[in-house]
Amino acid sequence: MCLALFISMENNESKRTPSRTPHEFKVMRVRECAFPSQMVDAPERAVEYWRQNIVNADWYDESKEALVVLVLNTRRRIIGHNLVTLGNLDSCSVEPREIFRPVIVAAGSACILVHNHPSKDSTPSDADIKVTRDLIRAGQLLKIDILDHVIVGEAFHSLRQLGFFG
Repeated sequence: MCLALFISMENNESKRTPSRTPHEFKVMRVRECAFPSQMVDAPERAVEYWRQNIVNADWYDESKEALVVLVLNTRRRIIGHNLVTLGNLDSCSVEPREIFRPVIVAAGSACILVHNHPSKDSTPSDADIKVTRDLIRAGQLLKIDILDHVIVGEAFHSLRQLGFFG
């Protein structure tokens, strides 16, 4: 079963310490994915998942960059996805903690990053390459593999296939 992941933060009023508000993180089942739990062994599979699930999401806007993390188990099967950030026309903000949080919460062992370029030109930018390299290093510290970073436009580009995963 493939689950879409959504992480929410609920504010709970603390009666003991008014200056600190505890937060509870919940992983909620949003809906069944159109893509059964299949192995993602090539960037084409990640793009197929993107086109079957992400593009049809209520929050998706093709005029904005959207970065999604696909959470994978040890057998490289998708166990869920999480919208990390919804940006603007040509950029989006990325923090390692936001990338790895859904992977940790779902007990995933690896992930694939996928984002779109609203211009429809899927050529990676210098910023895409730099952020990917930084995230690979952060993942190594956490023992979470980033298997690929796929950029979707009219066509798609895999940063792994382009040689940016060294």
